[in-house]
Amino acid sequence: MRRLLNREERIGLLKNNIGLRIVVIAFASFMMATNINTFVHTAGLFPGGATGLTLLIQEVFSKYFSITVPYTAINVLINSIPIYIGFKYIGKKFTLLSCGFIVLTSILTDFIPAYIITQDILLISIFGGMLNGVAISICLLMDATSGGTDFVAIYLSEKRGIDSFNVILFINACILAAAGVLFGWDKALYSIIFQFASTATIHVLYRKYQQVTFFIVTTKPDEICRAIYAVTNHGATILEGEGSYSHCERNVVYSVVSSAESGRVANVVKETDPEAFLNMFKTDRVIGQFYHRPTD
Repeated sequence: MRRLLNREERIGLLKNNIGLRIVVIAFASFMMATNINTFVHTAGLFPGGATGLTLLIQEVFSKYFSITVPYTAINVLINSIPIYIGFKYIGKKFTLLSCGFIVLTSILTDFIPAYIITQDILLISIFGGMLNGVAISICLLMDATSGGTDFVAIYLSEKRGIDSFNVILFINACILAAAGVLFGWDKALYSIIFQFASTATIHVLYRKYQQVTFFIVTTKPDEICRAIYAVTNHGATILEGEGSYSHCERNVVYSVVSSAESGRVANVVKETDPEAFLNMFKTDRVIGQFYHRPTD
């Protein structure tokens, strides 16, 4: 009987096919552009990052100089420095796919007609933010990004091994504070709700830089250590113990892996030792050497 692929394995198959990656990223760019024209423009929000800064500059030119500036020109210019960071420090294929997303999203934003679903700003802030987070997460899962501060977030995560999207949320809040000074605090505050909903969605869907700690009680510690290393390239520590009820010798395998790989680890542990007892819990931060799969 064929085993059903889990979420991480299905994503892995997609990432190995460059054609499918491009199609999925193109869909995400369409989703992002539609979200901008349907929700963001309707409420006049500034969603943070390169997108928010682009919309802010457009609004400044429109309100103070009566000049309409194309979204594409500003967005591509703002992303030039983050793109340089991507090429130099993250990965060339990653950056090229991200450039494709940025350019396609910019063009679609200029040409897709606006469609008003609701004018309730709170609903727009929440659901528009969630849709924004889904589009960004799709890009990240395909080893690309939506550009702007996401490049910075990936760079910090690669170098420091931490989930840095909360740092980006703070930076975006500072950008939105400037929007509040220029165009009123109501829209700026709603924009912060939009960005918070987007960041929360990313935390749920994209877990590469989140870690999970495993404590595995087993009678096959060596086999389990080899199995963990085979699927994650992470090592493990074997601790000696004793069962409190049976007073039989037990071993505990301790390992920290990426949250995105935790499902595969749990599966391979149960395949290696069906009698193993697993305790999994979220890890706030890891200090020291921790293997991250390189970005292409």
